[in-house]
Amino acid sequence: MLKEERQAFIMKQINLHNKVLSTDISAMLSISEDTVRRDLKEMAEEGKVLKVHGGAIGRSFHYPFDEGNSVYAQAAKKQIAEKTLKLLKNDMVVLTGGGTTMIELAKAIPVNLRATFFTISPLVALQLVEHPNLTVITIGGQLSRSSHIHIGASVINQLSEIKVDLCLMGANGFSIQDGMTESDWEVVQVKRAMLRATNKMAILSIAEKLNSSQRMKVCDLNQINYLITELEPDNHFLGAYQHLDLQLF
Repeated sequence: MLKEERQAFIMKQINLHNKVLSTDISAMLSISEDTVRRDLKEMAEEGKVLKVHGGAIGRSFHYPFDEGNSVYAQAAKKQIAEKTLKLLKNDMVVLTGGGTTMIELAKAIPVNLRATFFTISPLVALQLVEHPNLTVITIGGQLSRSSHIHIGASVINQLSEIKVDLCLMGANGFSIQDGMTESDWEVVQVKRAMLRATNKMAILSIAEKLNSSQRMKVCDLNQINYLITELEPDNHFLGAYQHLDLQLF
């Protein structure tokens, strides 16, 4: 495989999953980790990605408010945000994760919505607090350098003390076979705590992320109430999910 093809593949994986590990790319492409590290170093020097321990993350994810960074699949994420608004009602208590889709949602919330939002993402909190009728509460702890959400025992303890009407979360991996999956064990623990803290769970995901799996399991799909993508619910691509006990938006 040519260097340009390798780097295009790496960039695609970063766009979809926000972060890649050198070991995973090495296994996917059957190349040495040294080759992957050289590619990531070159891509970082060109300003395409940010290197982190063991891999790399996308610039648009790391700096979502930098207008010089384009958000991957932003039009689709805006569609998902508009669909998600159907689930939001006055006086609800909502819990959110982080990520660029969640930021698009925070931007789209109508100014007249009256609700309380808990979030583990300081970036989402900064966007939510612009709305005059929202009460915004951050669940604090150690800030993950790669995912920009709060992680750790203090976050899990705080989540154990609340019960919300609706939780809105992104998915790094989502498939019929493996359920919802993640690449970071600390993030898995926080997402599991978020599941325990809510009455209803909605996953917001661009369709490209469906039918993909990461290393670590968060939950089975029977724990998810809503799956929101940019596609129409009857789209043939969602065929396998149309027979599950979850509502498609």
